Amino acid sequence: MVDEALAQTRTVQRRVRDLPSRVVVYLLLAACLFPELGYPGVWRKLTEGLAGVPVAAPSAGALAQARRRVGVAPLRWLFDLLRGPAAVPRGRGVWWRGLLVCAVDGTIMSVPDSAANLARFTKGGGNHGGTGYPQVRVLALVACGTRTLIDAVFGPVTRGETAYAASLLRSLRAGMVLLGDRNFAAGPLAAQIAATQAEFLIRVRTGRGAPKLPALRCYHDGSYLSRFGGVPVRVIDAQIIITTTAGRRTGTYRLITTLCDHHRYPAGSLVRLYHERWEIETAYLELKSTILDGRVLRARTPASVDQEVYALLVTYQLLRTAMADATSTRLGTDPDRASFTIAWQAARNQIIQAASIIADTVIDLAGTIGRHVLAHLLPDRRLRVSPRIVKRAISKYQARGPGIDRTSYKATVGIDILAPPDTLTTTTNPLTTRPWG
Repeated sequence: MVDEALAQTRTVQRRVRDLPSRVVVYLLLAACLFPELGYPGVWRKLTEGLAGVPVAAPSAGALAQARRRVGVAPLRWLFDLLRGPAAVPRGRGVWWRGLLVCAVDGTIMSVPDSAANLARFTKGGGNHGGTGYPQVRVLALVACGTRTLIDAVFGPVTRGETAYAASLLRSLRAGMVLLGDRNFAAGPLAAQIAATQAEFLIRVRTGRGAPKLPALRCYHDGSYLSRFGGVPVRVIDAQIIITTTAGRRTGTYRLITTLCDHHRYPAGSLVRLYHERWEIETAYLELKSTILDGRVLRARTPASVDQEVYALLVTYQLLRTAMADATSTRLGTDPDRASFTIAWQAARNQIIQAASIIADTVIDLAGTIGRHVLAHLLPDRRLRVSPRIVKRAISKYQARGPGIDRTSYKATVGIDILAPPDTLTTTTNPLTTRPWG
């Protein structure tokens, strides 16, 4: 795949070098497995297992020159080749009522505070003088069941998430249901999503500035028909009740969806489905906390930022694909039970040992990484809640005060579908609040 990427992007070296283009791509991908090291340190990891084989010993300057020579095009080509939902059976945790469950959301990564980067990327604001580093915004479309990347775009934070979202529409199609938070509740964007023939389930605001959603027709499950962005949608008002040993909390959600058949897609089931949106938050946790360990990217120029982010996305997708392949070999195994940390550590070990550098003729779907994942499956996910707070502040002060309960609790969740507002057209059956739990 790397050779094909280099050929298609015309970045194969023109003469024999100590650092051929293929090896430079390996270096860029391996650097995502060893974020704590500079590129010379990553080179040593790549070559540690090649005992008895003469290898080059390039300087840091030579590695930098080689990375500039290869550029970003092969990494972008590799990502376009590898992106997409993992090919897994239509089983537990991946599909919902025949639809592939996807989510869209954005996150922010920090890049070095260099003059070149500041020409393209800006620093974020804050209560203590703003961020110390320029930032890049990443927006991804993720298959919730396997957390594989269907598509991703990135760029300066001066553009908002909804502006970047338009670039992801190319990857939506019929047979998908897209989950989005309140930031994506924009009428023009909803119309664009509907035009792709994909379905959506998006949360909208209910307080000040909430969109007007008149009730055109009410349904027996408590939802009602309305229009948003010129698109017919069902509106579901629900009260979520979370009960733990520490007490009880309630919150109100308003969801809109193009799934207008209330018999096939009951309101209570859609409210539960929306919770799957958190899988994309977990994917970003794996990218930023497990792989990067909260570190700033290495790249000191905008071009190398693009190169590094694409390498990071490719590495993440490769690991996620290996995990999905492994769990698919055991029927009935939820991909949620695969540990990303186990897969990441196994990949690091494979690099250091230079294992399987000669391809075998036997096709092993699980592979070494997959066998490690299968040997250390996580238990079935338990229903727990914990406060969504800043646990590592960017200043010396406490994040949101000192007396915060950071304990995770076992929980039970109840869902009440709330009665819709007065309709513009009359119905033959009265509506009452119907509990779902």
